[in-house]
Amino acid sequence: MQYRLLGKTGMKASMIGLGTEHLDGKEYGAVEETIQAALEYGINMMDLFMPGSDIRQKIGKALGDKRNQMIIQGHIGSTDIGQQYSTSRDLAICLKYFEGLMRDLGTDYIDFGMLYLIDNEETFDQVFHSDLVRYAQRLKQDGTIRGIGASSHDPVIAKKIVETGVVDLLMFSINPAFDMFPADMHIFGYFANEYDKNRMVAMDPRRLELYRTCEALDIPITVMKSLGGGRLLSEEYSPFSTPLTVHQCVHYALSRPSVRSVLVGCQSRTQVEEAIAYLTADPASLDYTEALRSMSSEFQGSCVYCNHCQPCPAGIDIAAVTKYADIAQMDKNAASQGIGQHYRALAAHASDCIQCGSCEKRCPFSVPVMDNMERAKGIFQY
Repeated sequence: MQYRLLGKTGMKASMIGLGTEHLDGKEYGAVEETIQAALEYGINMMDLFMPGSDIRQKIGKALGDKRNQMIIQGHIGSTDIGQQYSTSRDLAICLKYFEGLMRDLGTDYIDFGMLYLIDNEETFDQVFHSDLVRYAQRLKQDGTIRGIGASSHDPVIAKKIVETGVVDLLMFSINPAFDMFPADMHIFGYFANEYDKNRMVAMDPRRLELYRTCEALDIPITVMKSLGGGRLLSEEYSPFSTPLTVHQCVHYALSRPSVRSVLVGCQSRTQVEEAIAYLTADPASLDYTEALRSMSSEFQGSCVYCNHCQPCPAGIDIAAVTKYADIAQMDKNAASQGIGQHYRALAAHASDCIQCGSCEKRCPFSVPVMDNMERAKGIFQY
């Protein structure tokens, strides 16, 4: 397993994480099998948003004395009033369900207390202009949670959330289809078949700005819906010319700025092993670029950080250099702050470019890589 640092928290998350939604309603044997397989393979990041005590207790039992080996995202505001998934912004109700989560899991702390499902201005105000955010801050202060997180599907609202300075982590929905939807398209329209693939664009600029903002502010992203609810794997429902694979979807998400862990929904050992196989997959099998090119010619000239340009004879991580330059260009202070530190930590820099052009010959999107290296050298001064 490979691990990535979760921002300023000091915690490190497995690049492959576990989404537990598909375990809801399963017999304990299936839950135990899945959790134990995840632990055995080094998965240490889990999202648990489901509000029902039954599934929470089963997961708690399956974790047993290995609770401290798993970083758990537990949600503040996820309820099942009326025996149905629902969302509450009432402090007393949220407190009841969050305390119930710890009781069901048999733990006295949750790693990330997630402010649940903030997708529009109304829900943003209900959380960040209320006692709910102060409740989360108190939980962090007394050590009941180790960090504050938030979940969202909307890039504008998500950017607003991370810019509050309150959250330590963002859970966001990322896959190539969602990134290519036009700005007026909400992702849930995809699940309702209310989308037109002919309107797909190169990249929703609002989503790209979110990723770069998170990287600049050192806010880690954990990814939900990386497979588009399984639709991206389906010949019938994928918006691309051919279905993507699980590993291509995971690879795409992990290549976005600030992404630290992709939470793959699993309900068996076999599915855990399929997800984990990403780590040893043939690099050629991870290639998602043909699907992107089949949908939009607008990608031409734009770096999508896919690393097709590698290997570089000068040892430059071209995708990382380009990513940091893009972020610094967006935020003029970034070059002298966190992004500048990330850039300096690279083994080779833009100034090491020998202008051989081998990268440009490999790039599937005709990116002017050598020009980008000159741009980065100008921004970072070496």
